[in-house]
Parts: sequence; C-alpha cells; structure tokens
Amino acid sequence: MADNPAAVVEGASSDDVGDWRACAAVTAPADRAAAEDGVRRAYRQAGLPGPERVVWAGSPREAVTLVRDLAGKGASVREAVRSAPWARERHRLHTELGPAGWAAHWAATGGRLWESTQALVDRIRAGVLEDLADMERGGSAAEAELRLVLLDAVLGQHDAPWLAAFPTDAGPLEGLAAVSRSAGWWWPFAHVAVVCERPVALHRDEAGRLDHGDGPALAYPDGFALYAWRGMPVPADFLAELPALTPERIRAEENAELRRVMLEYYGYDRYLADCGAQHVHRDETGTLWRIDLPDDEPVVMVEVLNSTPEPDGTRRTYWLRVPPTTLTARQGVAWTFGLHPDVYAPVRET
Repeated sequence: MADNPAAVVEGASSDDVGDWRACAAVTAPADRAAAEDGVRRAYRQAGLPGPERVVWAGSPREAVTLVRDLAGKGASVREAVRSAPWARERHRLHTELGPAGWAAHWAATGGRLWESTQALVDRIRAGVLEDLADMERGGSAAEAELRLVLLDAVLGQHDAPWLAAFPTDAGPLEGLAAVSRSAGWWWPFAHVAVVCERPVALHRDEAGRLDHGDGPALAYPDGFALYAWRGMPVPADFLAELPALTPERIRAEENAELRRVMLEYYGYDRYLADCGAQHVHRDETGTLWRIDLPDDEPVVMVEVLNSTPEPDGTRRTYWLRVPPTTLTARQGVAWTFGLHPDVYAPVRET
C-alpha cells in the first residue's frame, strides 16, 4: 500500500472525524468509570501495572497544583503510556502508506481537527500559567516548573486530532482513546494518575476561535475560565462592562485592542452617529474622522482595515487615534509609525 494516497485505514477513516471533532468539544461531566478503566488499560498496554489510585481534578489548573504537591506519585510514565505507542503506530502507518499516503491520510483525518484544537490547548496552557504564576509569584524558576508540568499532560479529549488518524477500537491506542472519549487532560505516574473533568462551557465563533460576550468562553467546573472576544483574550470584568458602554468610555480606553472590541460590540455606525463624527478625508490608507468635544481637544481617528484577513475571510477594522492637527488619513497612519506621510509606503500592512 506504499504511497497510496487513496488508502483508507481501517477504523480511522474520514467518516470517524466527526465523532472525534465532537469528542474534542464535549462540555459534559466526565464519565469517571469509563475514564478510569481507560487509564488502567493504557497502563496495561504499556506493560505497566495500573496506578494504585486515580485522583480527579476540576480543571487543568487544579490538576497542575495537585501534580506538584502530590506525595508518593512516583515518576512520570507518560513516555511509556502515551508517546511510545503513538510513535510506534505512526511509524507503522507511515511505512504501510508511504510518505504521500500518510500525508493524504493525515490531511483527511487528524489534520482537519488539529489547528482549532491545538489553539484551544495553547490558550488553556497560557491561562493556567497566567493564573498560577500570578498566585505564586515564584519568578522564572517556578514558571518553568509550571510549563514542564503542563507539557507532561496527556490531553484526553484534546488528543482527538491525532487519535482520529489511527485505529482505536482495538490495538495499542485503545486505552488512550477510551480516556479521550470520557475525560479531559490527565497525568500518568507510576503510582497515581491525575485526571481532569471536561469543561462545562465552550463558546467559539465560526472560525473556531474562543468567543463569548456574556461570560467565559471556556469554563471548568472548579471555576477556572478563559474569557475571549473573537479569539482575543480579555479580562473578565471587561466583558461585564460591555452592555453599559458609552462613547466616552470607548474614547477613554487606552488599549487599542480592547478599544477595538468595544467598538465592535457597540457598533461602528452607532459610535460615529452618537459622537456626531465628521468625515474629514479618505484615501487608500483609510478614512479620517473628527469628533469635536466641548472643553477638550478634538478626537481625531483614522479608520483602517487590516490587510491580513481573519481565518473566516473577514478583515478587522481598527481605529487609530492620531493628533488633532492631522489633515489626511495617510498623515495619520504615517504618524502611528513615526513617519512623514511622504515616505510612508508600506509593501504589506499587518
């Protein structure tokens, strides 16, 4: 079957991708009995005795704390339980299908789930790191330790992309697949396995980015949560402020990314109308607007469109506040780069 892009691997066809996509996005309590059975099968398939006990955590954040503090857990057995069987199965399939066949098979199965799931994994890791680093204030050494613990996790339901590429109903990945279908992240040690619950809420936009304006975009049962607007991380109290936004509050926001979120939520047309903005100038760089304020200097802003499209093909609109003396859109955009308008000529804006 070498170099056969049309080959279909038994038990891991593209028809299974939908099931694994759903698995990665499940927001229901873990099936603890099924997960613990899967953990013990994964140990047995690795030639190891099962863990003496399984400890449950409400989220990856709580699990990282448990892993660091748990006495008598023994050495990590992630290499034997997860990495080695995955490497052997990948080598077997790669040899069976050939380089082109493997590439086509991956593109039709796990590759379809990889980007959105990995982005979610990266955001969870960053959120855990941020929460625990803020709580501990232990400096770079403590942060490095947290990163290592996070990287030592088996990703449970978020291992769905790579599991989608292999037969899992039987064979060496059966135990890992059973945990993936039943629970969240987990950490295997010689004597103890630490296993996480799954999220209770997950909100994403049409491009797969975390996105929710009325609460956490991702939440776990113990309270660990991530807040985001169209993929951009935002503070929790920032979202609570959105329903009561005013043009004055938007103008006062110094963070350009947060100001953009405010404007998207409030509505650009509404903002310009409410402010009585005057159209001043337009050219290929953007549109210049001016808002005169009583007892204050005018607010002058350039409306620009990001030249790099978003994953869904749309383009973000940004509002750049520029000096009140600005007369043209080009002059304003050039000012944000510290340039004279005569020399501002971007090859490609990002």
